[in-house]
Amino acid sequence: MRVLIKRVHPDAVIPKYAHGPLEDAGLDLCAVADAVLAPNVAQAVPTGLSIELPPGYECQVRPRSGLALKNSVTVANSPGTIDPGYRGEVKVILLNLGKENYQVTKGDRIAQMVVAKYEAIELVEGDLSETERGAGGFGSSGR
Repeated sequence: MRVLIKRVHPDAVIPKYAHGPLEDAGLDLCAVADAVLAPNVAQAVPTGLSIELPPGYECQVRPRSGLALKNSVTVANSPGTIDPGYRGEVKVILLNLGKENYQVTKGDRIAQMVVAKYEAIELVEGDLSETERGAGGFGSSGR
């Protein structure tokens, strides 16, 4: 599938698969500007890119596992969703869960994006069917 992408900043890095599309689901998103992430303060970091997704597809912005494990930096609204109608700049809402400031440098891989198909639905109000589980949730299946 082909997806249109546009650089809205001259230094923007076009996302790519680190190991190719047969081994990776996500394409790496890079920061287009330096940023200092203070502990426990969410910050939108620009990528300098806009995309045009076809109807029925979304782009999920997800944390990079290495960044999360090694530096306690994650995507605050994970997964962030880019809707097919959005044409603005893709920004990644990063959150530093560590105790010290974290420096993002222009060009750093800060997140990954996964394009996924979704099904548009119509909600119909009515009575729900009975199930064995019922309203049980949040630990209802045991430890």
